[in-house]
Amino acid sequence: ARRSLASPVVSGVLCPCGSPRAAGAAPGTGAEGSGGGNASPCGRALCEASEQDRRLRALFQKLDVNRDGALCIHDLAVGLGRLGLHRTELDLLKIVKAGDKDLDGQLDFEEFVHYLQDHEKKLRLVFKSLDKKNDGRIDAQEIVQSLRDLGVKISEQQAEKILKSMDKNGTMTIDWNEWRDYHLLHPVENIPEIILYWKHSTIFDVGENLTVPDEFTVEERQTGMWWRHLVAGGGAGAVSRTCTAPLDRLKVLMQVHASRSNNMCIVGGFTQMIREGGPRSLWRGNGINVLKIAPESAIKFMAYEQIKRFIGTDQEMLRIHERLLAGSLAGAIAQSSIYPMEVLKTRMALRKTGQYSGVLDCAKNILSKEGMAAFYKGYIPNMLGIIPYAGIDLAVYETLKNAWLQRYAVNSADPGVFVLLACGTISSTCGQLASYPLALVRTRMQAQASVEGAPEVTMRGLFKHILKTEGAFGLYRGLAPNFMKVIPAVSISYVVYENLKMTLGVQSR
Repeated sequence: ARRSLASPVVSGVLCPCGSPRAAGAAPGTGAEGSGGGNASPCGRALCEASEQDRRLRALFQKLDVNRDGALCIHDLAVGLGRLGLHRTELDLLKIVKAGDKDLDGQLDFEEFVHYLQDHEKKLRLVFKSLDKKNDGRIDAQEIVQSLRDLGVKISEQQAEKILKSMDKNGTMTIDWNEWRDYHLLHPVENIPEIILYWKHSTIFDVGENLTVPDEFTVEERQTGMWWRHLVAGGGAGAVSRTCTAPLDRLKVLMQVHASRSNNMCIVGGFTQMIREGGPRSLWRGNGINVLKIAPESAIKFMAYEQIKRFIGTDQEMLRIHERLLAGSLAGAIAQSSIYPMEVLKTRMALRKTGQYSGVLDCAKNILSKEGMAAFYKGYIPNMLGIIPYAGIDLAVYETLKNAWLQRYAVNSADPGVFVLLACGTISSTCGQLASYPLALVRTRMQAQASVEGAPEVTMRGLFKHILKTEGAFGLYRGLAPNFMKVIPAVSISYVVYENLKMTLGVQSR
């Protein structure tokens, strides 16, 4: 049998049931040490609060190396080392940061107790999500399955290595006690941290909301953190889109007006916009573009959750192909619901000075002159663009994520800001590149109806016309400003997202 990585002191803090041990009980037995013959299960209701306090104080004192009544990183490093629990400095920093309520850089006794109790609740949720068979034990197959559901492929031999690090009795399975003892003073909660750290669609907003929604952990759903993530993501998207709106408007103008005979460059495009309507004209169409974030995100999230149930899987987390299916369908539902706003955004971006007094005036004008059908111009290429965009974005992001996790994830699933931004930027760029011709055709069809007396065009007819008159390059008009806005958009949305998370009380890990 392997030697436990946890000290008996840690094991003795809590009973196997998750409540404090009864006074005098030997760890793991439930029997009273003083009477010998008065053995009885502890039972949550019978556990004494004073005994829990005594055991926690005993652990606290063992860790408090310099006896100053508070635990700093040095105390934890030395104290845990003496108990056989070796943690990296980054792990210890996470423990202090998670429990330090008064922000003095150390844990007093109350903060230490609160951290242990809160951490154990999270560990129990994680244990239950891993225990697919509901038999109170985790085996190698369940670890493989849980990671596979998240899109992370590992062999059974790799799963056994993970088990061996926690297995204290050599059974090659982990029960609740072994799981808790190993992780109680360890900040890494392996499986859900992969989800928590690798958020993608809620963090990155590059102007096109066609990505597959993120998964949320059991803990996030039960604590209500999921809606805070969505609100933070929406706010980040609003700031990001506003900051990059001039590039977005230039992209729309180049998609619609640029051609071989009218070659529009980036500097010339900006000059033309400012000359026609002044600096404020650079933000035309941004208002409706920001306004549609909230309904689109809410509808997509609700649709995604309902579609997950219809798929019929009993897994907490969907597999990659199931996520793509559910995400694409949810995206199609959301886009169908708010598509008139997409048309209004294009028309507002293309309008000339004084053409419309506002969004409502633009909508009334379109309805009276062109009818309701005008609000769904370009709908088909828009729907067709969802699959290549979402599919390639998800595939590239998951591939990059897996590559990093396989090679560099040793003690934590935290990739760091630079890796996260790089993966998000690359995957979003690839997704946009794949679906760009459809996006260009959609924009031209949306704008076409604004030309009075212009003949009705079809998606197929427009593709043929562009290829005939401009060649394949014509399908990528406006690509330069579109790519120019990706890096600033991703960076801005990430920074704003992190700050909004703190404001909304989302615990940073």
